[in-house]
Amino acid sequence: MTPPETDLIGKTANGAKSPAVLSCSLPTVLTQRRDFQRASRGKRVAMAGFILQTIPRPEGEAEGIRVGYTCSKKVGNAVARNRAKRRLREIARAVLPISGKQGHDYVLVGRNTATAAVPFSQLLSDMEKALGILHGARK
Repeated sequence: MTPPETDLIGKTANGAKSPAVLSCSLPTVLTQRRDFQRASRGKRVAMAGFILQTIPRPEGEAEGIRVGYTCSKKVGNAVARNRAKRRLREIARAVLPISGKQGHDYVLVGRNTATAAVPFSQLLSDMEKALGILHGARK
């Protein structure tokens, strides 16, 4: 199977977007240690497959949602940690643009054996429930 012919990257000959191009709005990813440390001092909620930490950013900083992912060596070897982080990235990609609050930083922490073992549909529902708890919509 060959990809559709395109005249420009991301566009087909008739002007529609190419299906081979990923077009989704991803939150900005946290990379600096101080951002992770600041989020650890904020609110948190523990779910079966992960721990979600959040903190609002100070006034004057850029708006938008930022998210970070972390898995310690307790989660397992590098393969297990990478698999857990891939699952965390997918639930953040699916839920945060809809249910996350602008101007907040979120950190998803993988849990030992649970992040990779819990069914993906349960991770999604747990993420929505955790955001509801953190932002006061649900108890």
